[in-house]
Amino acid sequence: MRKQLCLLVTIFCIANLASAQQPNTAINVLHYKLAININDTNNIIQGQASITLQFAQAITTLSLDLVGPNGDTGMLVTKIWQQQNEAGFKQDAQHLLISTNAKPGDTATFTIQYQGIPANGLIISTNLYGHRTFFGDNWPNRAHYWFPCNDHLSDKASVEWLVTAPEHYQVVANGIKTEETNLPGHRRLTHWEEAAELPTKVMVIGAADFAVQYAGNVQNIPVYSWVYPEDRTAGFATYAMAKNILPFYISHVGPYAYKKLANVQSKTIFGGMENASAIFYYEKSVGSSTAEALIAHEIAHQWFGNTATEKNWQHLWLSEGFATYMTHLYHEEKYGTDSFYKRLAEDRKTVIEFSKKRHTPVVDTTYGNNLMQLLNANSYQKGGWVLHMLRRKLGDAAFWQGVRRYYAVYGGHNADTHDLQAIFEQICHSNLSAFFKQWLYTPGQPQLDIIWQFDSLTKKITVSVEQKQATLFDFPLEVVFPFVNGQLVKVLHITGRKTVFNIPCNQPTRKLYVDPQVDLLCEYKAWML
Repeated sequence: MRKQLCLLVTIFCIANLASAQQPNTAINVLHYKLAININDTNNIIQGQASITLQFAQAITTLSLDLVGPNGDTGMLVTKIWQQQNEAGFKQDAQHLLISTNAKPGDTATFTIQYQGIPANGLIISTNLYGHRTFFGDNWPNRAHYWFPCNDHLSDKASVEWLVTAPEHYQVVANGIKTEETNLPGHRRLTHWEEAAELPTKVMVIGAADFAVQYAGNVQNIPVYSWVYPEDRTAGFATYAMAKNILPFYISHVGPYAYKKLANVQSKTIFGGMENASAIFYYEKSVGSSTAEALIAHEIAHQWFGNTATEKNWQHLWLSEGFATYMTHLYHEEKYGTDSFYKRLAEDRKTVIEFSKKRHTPVVDTTYGNNLMQLLNANSYQKGGWVLHMLRRKLGDAAFWQGVRRYYAVYGGHNADTHDLQAIFEQICHSNLSAFFKQWLYTPGQPQLDIIWQFDSLTKKITVSVEQKQATLFDFPLEVVFPFVNGQLVKVLHITGRKTVFNIPCNQPTRKLYVDPQVDLLCEYKAWML
């Protein structure tokens, strides 16, 4: 997901609708079959959800997440079947409670009939051209505003969508389209099926008047652009960039997990939302100067976040930090190191400014009930910076080997920060606890005062480096002293509060370049005595 500043007001307004919740570990959902009926008369959706799940423990009441009726909005359940037998149930504000008699290991299918107006999750609105649209927008846990589910990213399942809509709509969703049938009354049924297991945060449909283009194939993966008809020319040109971005991740990380990639102009509240195989972009992304980076970011999520999914919200950086850094790596390969360094330098400024306002670690357990609060520079830019410093610490070969192994092991599953650390420790055969602790579990970053002088009598440069922040960090710091006919490069190992280095030097110099390769996340002031 790519956060856009112009959308922050919207995000904060719905923050209370995306409160944290614990996963329902009593069940493991295996498959969702979601039939949704939409219309042009009102915002009421009619749904029938068939949920196949396995019980991890004996229970008499199955609890699923579903927002109940509240004024004009919410989902009202009218009937439930377990297999072919009608089941008793009740609803509260956030849950659907179904009577059952399950033993550990039992598998059952519950079919739930319901209807209502979604307060969130499914955005029923008009697009910038005034045409009615329907777009799923579930991150982080807003799916249960419009269909019953175990709405936590740790419980992944396959999904299929059967959407019945007025015939003028075209419907896009996860997976591959297996049916499109015209129905009486100028309506159409569209059936999409996704066999890969997904977290609910990236299960979506989109229904609108679309222009659709087949952009081409990437290793037998069809790539499509879905845009508003009014934006057909510019939209096809913008989203077709995905065809040239997708190969980068396949070659560097591993196989693409899905059967297609659709890039969709939409009403998402975010800059982009990485829904599996059906990425939604904000409406004005078409023709944007930042569209290529946005598309690269969202495609990276197909590996990091969608397929290899974080176990819980505090590990969001495994999704957003990876997508941020992978976008930089794509730019580095395509546009060179200058572009790469520029992007890193911009991110470093963002991280430093954010740390002055909110002093929390990347792996943040202080978010309370406000999951939207995690959409910040720690999860995105600092997470990316940690990967960059890990790459510099281990070297390119080991870094990429670790990335590929992490994806190979956890693709289709869930992981946390300790799991990633263990993978890289296997690769480099060393303990990375200190590195992960200071950069991911410690707030802030080094704040350095660097003082230096050249002594013509002793022929040496004295460099004093003082850490000003409360918690000390351990890191290498590269400095460069330029001369008329060359330069002196030194890597200083900083550990304590104040470290003094004496560097032999036969030539006078009046300049010092700190971290010229943009390899260290730090804030510094440097001057010569």
